[in-house]
Amino acid sequence: MDEQGYAGPATLAIGPDRYEVQVELRGAFQPIDGRFHWYGRIAAHDGLAAALGSARVTGTLVTPEGQAACEVSDPDPWRRYRVSGRSTPPFAVATDLPPEEDEEDEQDAATVLGHVRVAIIGTGFGGLGAAIALRRSGRRDFVILERADSVGGTWRDNTYPGCACDVPSHLYSFSFAPNPAWSRSFSPQPEIRRYLEDVTDDYELRRHIRFGTEVTEARWDAGVARWRLSTSRGALSADVLVSAAGPLSAPALPDVSGLDTFPGEVFHSARWNHDYDLAGKRVAVVGTGASAIQIVPAIQPAVSELTLFQRTPAWIMPRRDHRISGPEHWLYRHVPVTQRLARTALHVSREALVGAFTRRPGRMRAAQRVALAHLARSVPDPDLRRALTPDYVMGCKRILLSGDFYPALTRPNVRLVTSGLAKVEGSTLIAQDGTTAEADVLILATGFHAIDMPLAARIYGRDGATLARAWGDDMQALRGTSVAGFPNLCLIIGPNTGLGHNSMIHIIEAQIGYLTDYLATLDRLDAAALEARAGAQQRWCADIERRMGRTVWATGGCVSWYLNAAGRNPTLWPGSIREFRRATRRVDLSEYDVLRMNSPRSSA
Repeated sequence: MDEQGYAGPATLAIGPDRYEVQVELRGAFQPIDGRFHWYGRIAAHDGLAAALGSARVTGTLVTPEGQAACEVSDPDPWRRYRVSGRSTPPFAVATDLPPEEDEEDEQDAATVLGHVRVAIIGTGFGGLGAAIALRRSGRRDFVILERADSVGGTWRDNTYPGCACDVPSHLYSFSFAPNPAWSRSFSPQPEIRRYLEDVTDDYELRRHIRFGTEVTEARWDAGVARWRLSTSRGALSADVLVSAAGPLSAPALPDVSGLDTFPGEVFHSARWNHDYDLAGKRVAVVGTGASAIQIVPAIQPAVSELTLFQRTPAWIMPRRDHRISGPEHWLYRHVPVTQRLARTALHVSREALVGAFTRRPGRMRAAQRVALAHLARSVPDPDLRRALTPDYVMGCKRILLSGDFYPALTRPNVRLVTSGLAKVEGSTLIAQDGTTAEADVLILATGFHAIDMPLAARIYGRDGATLARAWGDDMQALRGTSVAGFPNLCLIIGPNTGLGHNSMIHIIEAQIGYLTDYLATLDRLDAAALEARAGAQQRWCADIERRMGRTVWATGGCVSWYLNAAGRNPTLWPGSIREFRRATRRVDLSEYDVLRMNSPRSSA
């Protein structure tokens, strides 16, 4: 699996066009899927940049050593395009490659993947972070199962107009892999996806990834103490299963009468239909959360009419975004400590807010005054301003950032309906208060299955019950990672790991550190599995519930997607990142049963 490569001149053929380019390529044969995976960068080329922009295209790359089909995408700030392929590479290799298979036949054929030490589900920040941690600890016997054809998780799936991060760029990267190339203080979606692609290459993860492989069932086999996985591409087994599918992977669709009869175009914000032209259309957007406030100003200039259905107004703070300058880029690249200092300053400032969220919600009043002043500056109409003013404590629902959402709502082609969508009759949309609107297009910015984890219905534990059944309507896990009755199952971004004040990358890094220690503990004890004790899980969750009682999410006077049907918050962590890191620094064996092959259960 040694990497091989090529650097030098090449010809890139895209349709009838030919471009003479300079490339740096590398790759390796991957036994996981029996193919050679190669990738690299095309040096900046004016003609290529003018023709492609930021598009993703397929073509053929020809070098003096060979040629191969390729995909070209994701230009970086220096206009270097990423190029990749999964085939005989366009350069000489020492490996004897198997004959090329027909792609269609290969997609239909079941491929038995064998046995691995660790199977990871998902290639977002959580899955890639877990894989990097395994490689950095010297482990190579793992596979990453990805249902899509590329990495990126939610940053691959969400491509709607205006999509960007609301966490500062310097906080939205792994601490061990800073990105000196961020173009803005708040990164747009294409740059975050490109960052994840680059991290995948930099840490040589592609050889471990099985694209187009959806897990259809994961079942614990107590007889051999391993997980049996069925996938869309075949079967495999693993000693440890890591679920990193994430809470923002499955779009939630509203239960609206007649929605399936709407004659126009309907799509969720996370499944944007880029083939449908919104220009001149009557568009309705359902929801006013983090996605909607980016979509509305992005599409408003192009549509003829825009109707926004709002159940509850959000607290919106100014989004102080700016372009990162050339001198800053130079500093971050050549004096890396400057970027680390910027990251640390942002982290400290964000952590200073945790008390207002978790212990003293009254401290939110100062921030509320800033948000109300922002609203007053942006919306002159007192009636519209009143409709956009929240009546709950800031932080009870997710705090949003925007500088262009409020101005977009003041435009003459935009109409705000202060009631949720209740019914669809033909092209007529009817709100809960009886207000009607006509639309050609319906965009559902209605969030995700964040509190029920659809994958849980496919995971079967020690007693044969699914994780979904074990949880019922209330997700619970020990330290956000392990679940009683499900040996050697580790969750990344599990229950009560979300944040309202800082970057989730901090939580992910803490959890992958816990995973690393979990695996080291198995090795040290020569154990087959660890299983969270029910009592330990109950004590952990009871303590979280006790702490949750004084948070703004419990006392702020709102109903949010953080809460389940019982009114409990299984989503957020009621403390600081430092506290979470301390809680997940090491595996505490008093909280686990140790399973050995010669004994079903034993104490440490």
